Amino acid sequence: MNLLSPNRDIRLLFATRILRMFAYGLLSVVLVLHLASSGLSESQIGLLLTLTLLGDTGISLLITTRADRRGRRRMLVIGACLMVLAGAIFAATRSFWLLLLAATVGVISPSGNEVGPFLAVEQAALTQATPRERHTWIFAWYNLAASFATAFGSLIGGAVAGTLQSYGVGALASYRTLACLYAVAGIGLVAVFSRMSSAVEARAALGGEPPPRPSLFHLGLGASRNKIFKLAGLFSLDAFAGGFVVQAFVAYWFQRRFGASPSLLGSIFFGANILAGLSALTASHLAKRIGLLATMVATHIPSNVLLLLVPLMPSLPLAIAVLLVRFSISQMDVPTRQAYTMALVPEHERSAAAGITGIARTVGASFSPIVAGPLYASAALASVPFFLAGGIKIAYDLLVWRAFGKVKL
Repeated sequence: MNLLSPNRDIRLLFATRILRMFAYGLLSVVLVLHLASSGLSESQIGLLLTLTLLGDTGISLLITTRADRRGRRRMLVIGACLMVLAGAIFAATRSFWLLLLAATVGVISPSGNEVGPFLAVEQAALTQATPRERHTWIFAWYNLAASFATAFGSLIGGAVAGTLQSYGVGALASYRTLACLYAVAGIGLVAVFSRMSSAVEARAALGGEPPPRPSLFHLGLGASRNKIFKLAGLFSLDAFAGGFVVQAFVAYWFQRRFGASPSLLGSIFFGANILAGLSALTASHLAKRIGLLATMVATHIPSNVLLLLVPLMPSLPLAIAVLLVRFSISQMDVPTRQAYTMALVPEHERSAAAGITGIARTVGASFSPIVAGPLYASAALASVPFFLAGGIKIAYDLLVWRAFGKVKL
């Protein structure tokens, strides 16, 4: 099997991931700058980002636990429509309450990473269409495509905002232009999701039998429930740490600390996401040698040591250099984490496992921005989020190894 597979649905799944991650990168690099230009304080921005992620969590829970039964294509289209709603409202108003509503009900990524219901449903469909021994490989390419798309989105977002401002367009108006483009990307997703065949539906994988209705507490899991809940708790801790250094906040920190322009910010995160994508691609080769869990831990700890060093750099070039080195290994745990989760559960529990662990990550990430916002507002405390993120992430690595180091797949 290769990426030019005749399987049309696989090609469409890659296309939707690329378009979506491009849109996430496009908006995330200026998201906090957009909100600040709209008159919001750092505390209000932190609250809004927290509710953005909590809203994404609720939407993901509703959609991913029902997608196998009610139709994956239908649920994906609903998620894309919520992206359109969020982009349109962000482009139209500076009212805190309307922005809060759009952030909570819509789908927006403050980090430039995957949020909402899409990944779990797409991941289940990809797993269904790919031999087990190729799961890490397909996820590596899937994440490489996503990282490149986010990188180009960040580059284009920063360049568009910077160019518009250089021609006399106000900062807020330039950021609203990107929100409009975000909504247009959502419309494109609706079109592509609608073109997928019935082969992506769970019913086809189960021989025509409808998937069981998820119970309130088991959420579609059976014998693997305890393992997945434990893994979800650990993933939530990792994501909580990551929420302190989401791309939107790091871009804001570079602008406040070193006076970086929107164009430069776009270039920084273009390079960072390109390196992140390449690091994900190398993960499949390393996992074959030392195993999935060992790859997750052995690459994550050095990455987070580098994260601790970013705010200690005395100049913009050094801070950028350390950040880029960090991103060059930061995503090696992502495809291995996804493949590990799929390997822990039987085939008929994969959608639920992917959804629950993904939701856990979104829940974890949702609480840190409300704490991080006031820290970034203080010149004396603006570096603290980097230290919190790096320290907690290293603790997560040690805990996940202790909990699952002896578990056989």
